[in-house]
Amino acid sequence: MGLPRAGCRRLRRLRRMPTENPALAAAGPNPLARLREEVAVRRAAGADLIDLSIGDPDEPTPDAVRAALRDAVGPVSSYPTARGGDAVRAAIAGFMARRHGVAVDPATQVLPTSGSKEAIFHLPLAFVDPAGSRRAVVFGTPGYPTYARGTRLAGGEPVAVRLREEDGWRLDLGALDPDLLARTCVAWINHPHNPTGATVDVGYLRDQLAVARAHDVILCSDECYQELWAGAPAPSLLEATDGDTAGALAFLSLSKRSGMTGYRSGAIVGDAALVAVLRRLREDTGTASPDFVQAAAVAAWSDDAHVAERRAAFDAKRTAVLEGLAAAGVTWSGSAAGLYVWVRVPDGDDLALARRLLDAGVVVTPGRAFGPGGEGWVRLALVPDVARCREALRRWIAATG
Repeated sequence: MGLPRAGCRRLRRLRRMPTENPALAAAGPNPLARLREEVAVRRAAGADLIDLSIGDPDEPTPDAVRAALRDAVGPVSSYPTARGGDAVRAAIAGFMARRHGVAVDPATQVLPTSGSKEAIFHLPLAFVDPAGSRRAVVFGTPGYPTYARGTRLAGGEPVAVRLREEDGWRLDLGALDPDLLARTCVAWINHPHNPTGATVDVGYLRDQLAVARAHDVILCSDECYQELWAGAPAPSLLEATDGDTAGALAFLSLSKRSGMTGYRSGAIVGDAALVAVLRRLREDTGTASPDFVQAAAVAAWSDDAHVAERRAAFDAKRTAVLEGLAAAGVTWSGSAAGLYVWVRVPDGDDLALARRLLDAGVVVTPGRAFGPGGEGWVRLALVPDVARCREALRRWIAATG
């Protein structure tokens, strides 16, 4: 028996209704989310997996940070403000002064965020005009997928510039076609780099800022991994501004710096006029951090001792992994700082190697998940402790012969 006539009409109407933003459909599924789903299925089936895929470190959040959050949870919950409280903005400004020698006004140049990922994703909504002539957002590939996905959903034009090993995995804005720069609204740089772990110096940052300013491009620096430097401290884009932050924004995060991935706490710091625009946007998106998370952030931004301890832990893991890879005759590139080791796949098939290692109980991310230019590489996240990292390498060698 078929549906009643009224039911058939309703079904036809539903089939005509839009079910997905075409830009979301064009973006496709998030490759890292799909990997997490497969890992979850295998774990549920009892598999012993050593996860080197996602940058979610095992080191515990400092006691003082957890205590600050607990103490700030009151009997009544109130909406947080989009601009954040005075205390957290002052703490972030204090960090920039201590760590980078950069003076910023906490009232106008600092904007707390719910981590750096959502801030990166939302940025094009504030500055890209989908109907304008400057719709392009430039970023390097391989790179963080959120640069492209946020741009596409905002109606912008994502422009992935292929990075090369011989150039140190660096995006050189000065080498781009002037016609591209003329239609570019925003450019992203990211060092220590995800996924390669490559680093830069202040001179590089000054060069990129000069090109961006010459072409009226907003230069955004994703500094999520900056506190995980090895050797010389990693510089901030704001160090290259020499006090004039016009057109420059640095995106900070407590996720790796302080083991606060689940807290979702970060910041945007820089050009006061750009920060004011982003604050207006965030009043609509409702992405302000809860007051108790801000209290935890104050504790984290105000203390550097726990960061030095975490940095030493990651250095030890990086050393163990690189030594193990070298002993096995496996080559890597970059991998000088940050949370990741970027490993070359001998036969170039990163997806096949990732699947073989998954069957051996080791989870890595195929390089193609980070866009064109990532093929032929896999990314290892320095998440487990040294002993488990070494066990992962033992399984790797056994699986690959």
